[in-house]
Amino acid sequence: MPGKRKLGRPTDSRKAMLRAMVTYLLENGKIETTVTRAKEVSAMTEKMITLGKTGDLHSKRQALAYVTKESVVKKLFDEIAPSYEGRQGGYTKIVKIGPRRGDAAEMAIISLV
Repeated sequence: MPGKRKLGRPTDSRKAMLRAMVTYLLENGKIETTVTRAKEVSAMTEKMITLGKTGDLHSKRQALAYVTKESVVKKLFDEIAPSYEGRQGGYTKIVKIGPRRGDAAEMAIISLV
């Protein structure tokens, strides 16, 4: 279930960060971040792709309420979701890439499968 981790931020800042990261991941296909953030972004991205697979007006409005760019929602419903039509979950992949140089935080690359 998404939303368990607090990520050391207040609620409004955390939600804004996750919305931005989900939007960027859907727009570009992959991002580099910490492992804990990647796990949260993965859960929310999977929910957005599931909404895209449903494809009705209600799910499109729900996606528009979360994703920050209309062009990304259009891409989600027209290109990304139909490519996962035969797949039941597991739309993202997290690959650990080692510690960050500055603070030794465990880093990962999250990408769409």
